[in-house]
Amino acid sequence: MTDTILYSRVGHIGRLTINTPERHNALGLEQLLGIQEYLNAVSADPQVRVLILTGAGEKTFCAGASLQELGAGEIGGDCFRTTADQLASLSIPTICALNGNVFGAGVELALSCDFRLGVEGSRMRVPAAAIGICYPPSGVQRLVQGLGVNFARRILLAAEEFDARAMLEMGFLDHLVLPSRFGEATEELATKIATLAPLAVRSMKNILSQVLAGSIREDESRELAEMCAESADFREGLAAQREKRQPRFSAT
Repeated sequence: MTDTILYSRVGHIGRLTINTPERHNALGLEQLLGIQEYLNAVSADPQVRVLILTGAGEKTFCAGASLQELGAGEIGGDCFRTTADQLASLSIPTICALNGNVFGAGVELALSCDFRLGVEGSRMRVPAAAIGICYPPSGVQRLVQGLGVNFARRILLAAEEFDARAMLEMGFLDHLVLPSRFGEATEELATKIATLAPLAVRSMKNILSQVLAGSIREDESRELAEMCAESADFREGLAAQREKRQPRFSAT
């Protein structure tokens, strides 16, 4: 497994790191396949309740596709789509901790996560139109779904650059913190989510995904709600409320 993608787990929190800071964490085939492999491992690990995706270094979360590999035809839209779709379809919540600037396909990768936390002073741009690339349809759809068609136009057709405040205002970022608070704020958010009832969280993420896809599968959604209502987690949650203590959920 490549060392340009790192993975670790502490308790119920997994952390996936793009580890090529010397290349501004650009994504080539090696990195995309490495992310896919680790996402498979996360999916198979019942101990992981939340996943953090971040980049190494302090300047750039992800510079997007490796232009060298893109120009040589070694990578294409399908590989990025597979990676983004796999990330978006994880049953657990995901946090993109943007440690710096984000460009190109890194924007799509971030939008594939459920939450995005960024730092003051960072920038975002998708330069496809500036270098003559037609952004893949799956990526365009993700931009429109995540940010709306007007911002998607500005991002894609005008290749606009946005600062951190604009990223927050458009809804690309959910949280914006000072660089000195970045690590602490990321851990706080991940820990908060990891302590919630995992069965309920996964069920509601499933239903939210159905809504985004355009239709709710009524029978499946009803079964998920009934499963949560009959779970040990629900009984524990009620008991913790009565006893005024923190719940200890087990996902059963």
